Amino acid sequence: MDIDQSRVESPSTLRSHFVFTRSSYFLLSGFLALIGLIAYVWSPLLFAYLETYDPTLPFWVQFDWLLLGIFLVMTLLIMINADIKKDLPITIIGLAGGLVIESWGTQTLLWTYYTNERPPLWIIPAWAIASLSIDRLYQLLEKLSSRIPERVFKTIYWVTFVIFYGLMLYFVRFTFDKSLTIIALIFCAFLIMTPPRHRQIILVFIAGSGLGFFLELWGTTRQCWVYYTMETPPLFAIFAHGMAAVSFWRVLHIYKRITNGRWLNESQLNPANRPE
Repeated sequence: MDIDQSRVESPSTLRSHFVFTRSSYFLLSGFLALIGLIAYVWSPLLFAYLETYDPTLPFWVQFDWLLLGIFLVMTLLIMINADIKKDLPITIIGLAGGLVIESWGTQTLLWTYYTNERPPLWIIPAWAIASLSIDRLYQLLEKLSSRIPERVFKTIYWVTFVIFYGLMLYFVRFTFDKSLTIIALIFCAFLIMTPPRHRQIILVFIAGSGLGFFLELWGTTRQCWVYYTMETPPLFAIFAHGMAAVSFWRVLHIYKRITNGRWLNESQLNPANRPE
């Protein structure tokens, strides 16, 4: 059905939904402390990276501008509308989900990290930060897409996920004999066939895939990780970030149902839980 025009918000009202809070600076401090901890614990990796600097070349040519851009954007995103009570479950789900996904991919050799760890623990916190960033992007997309009828999202949903599942089957075809791949295929099929809300899932998928493109572009072109196809990056890998975001969102949705608002009241829940 068409969205009520009274729900369309003015730019000033829209801006009021994306603000920095006290929790924003707490998250920023935690983010920076986490980076410092990773740099300390895995200092050999940091030193090995610094040793690639060539003093005979200009600094601006060697500096990783893409990494800086990703870092700044994700830092700003996690600070917007920060709320510790709301963000803690997202962070935990991102950590757990990232560990599962990285274990699957590295154990089946769909992708390999340059450290040959399966999986490397230093990459897992990035999934939590990405989950928070995707949550903020989703909120923005939800506001901007309020005029689009639900039926449009329903059509886009089925076209998008039929194509995605086909890409997934093709990409993982050499690992059909692996139990982790079979579980991943069954889990994704279940998620696709049981959508609670087409609009919200498509928006989460777009947000996850959009951020995933830049993360995959950086990681594969710097050979931090390499896919068996040697693509930089594979199309499936980009969309897989979107699917991962959807799976995290579904787990978060279940968590909110189970807790029944004991931690989060309705006003703090994802906009996806609002009636159309």
